[in-house]
Amino acid sequence: MISEINFWHLQNHQLFKQLSSAQLEQLQIIVGFKKARKGEVIDFSPALTSRIYFLKKGHLKLISIDAAGNEVVNDIIQQGDIFGELGVATPDQTHELAVALTDEVVLCSFLQSDFEQLLLQHPNLAVSYTKWVGWQLKRVQNKYANLVSKNAKSRLLTFLNEWAEREGKIEGNEVYLMNYLTQSDIANLICTSRQTATQLIHELETAGLLQYHRKFITIFDKSKLQ
Repeated sequence: MISEINFWHLQNHQLFKQLSSAQLEQLQIIVGFKKARKGEVIDFSPALTSRIYFLKKGHLKLISIDAAGNEVVNDIIQQGDIFGELGVATPDQTHELAVALTDEVVLCSFLQSDFEQLLLQHPNLAVSYTKWVGWQLKRVQNKYANLVSKNAKSRLLTFLNEWAEREGKIEGNEVYLMNYLTQSDIANLICTSRQTATQLIHELETAGLLQYHRKFITIFDKSKLQ
């Protein structure tokens, strides 16, 4: 039963769709699987073991702890995302933890050395992975470019638009988002204070552009958030 579940998780990830069933069955020998519940903390520090992670179900937030002991949200990992030792250098890399944001989270992972061998054996898989890492690098570059070129309000609008495009449920002109982030999380992600983020969200609500609730966000007309 466990083997069948593991096979299903691999088969249904976009990166592995080009592999045959026989090839996927061979991968089960080297792949690891983990489930987590909402609020559970996962330590994937490279100091423990260098691994590549694939998020099959749910959402995670990647956090680090600053010198004052405060939680800093570095990124949100969504279903289908790849993270861990990707070979993408980012400024000020620190020991990160992952926190499950949804009721059920499913991860599969490879040792970095095993995954490198896998890419050598399957050139098409290597090409797909290279494209994904390139996209991730561009995303990191855009993040730091936004910090330099945009004010806090513009960063919030960009964040909401990107979130809506990836996960929004569209009904007419309205976009609905399941909200698994606190206002502190959003503040961290757009690199501003919680007070500023709260004020900006309140301004958007007052302007009739969105409704913020701890469980959902309604964007009444996404085009007006541009």
